[in-house]
Amino acid sequence: MTWLHNVDWAHWTAATLLVVVSLVGIVLTLLTLPGTWLIVLAALLVKLWQPGMLSWWVIGAAIGLAILGEVVEFGASALGATKGGASKRGAAGAVIGSLLGALIGSIVPPFPLGTIVGGVLGAGVGTLLVEKGVVARSWKDAAKSGSGAAAGRLLATVAKTSLACVIAILVSVAGFF
Repeated sequence: MTWLHNVDWAHWTAATLLVVVSLVGIVLTLLTLPGTWLIVLAALLVKLWQPGMLSWWVIGAAIGLAILGEVVEFGASALGATKGGASKRGAAGAVIGSLLGALIGSIVPPFPLGTIVGGVLGAGVGTLLVEKGVVARSWKDAAKSGSGAAAGRLLATVAKTSLACVIAILVSVAGFF
């Protein structure tokens, strides 16, 4: 039992907390909340608490990946709408609709699924409404733009959640080794 006295419990506690917070961050990212930034914040706090545990390279890589996730998330709905033939206004409708849809979907059970579906549908509906109501396109063209926006939003959610997983693995592995 003397080996228990030789264990750096602060290090193991910090590493375990990184894993737990990283898992929460992945779930939050899936719900279109800032989970990647929660993981980065946890890594920074651990760096302050246990300075030798994570290198600045790990912190920098986590921040870079989190920024990439934001760029991908912001651009994917708009790009999907544009690829579907939407105007710039329609692309803006995708971004706004996605945010509103995710918020409204959050109250629809089951909780995580409602947020994801709400964000995807919101992007499509937002584009459809702007293209039909503001730009005055036909229903067929507006629906095509809305479909592209919804596909882009779904791609954005998958891509950003994947990046959150990479960040989580990066900081968790670095925390233990």
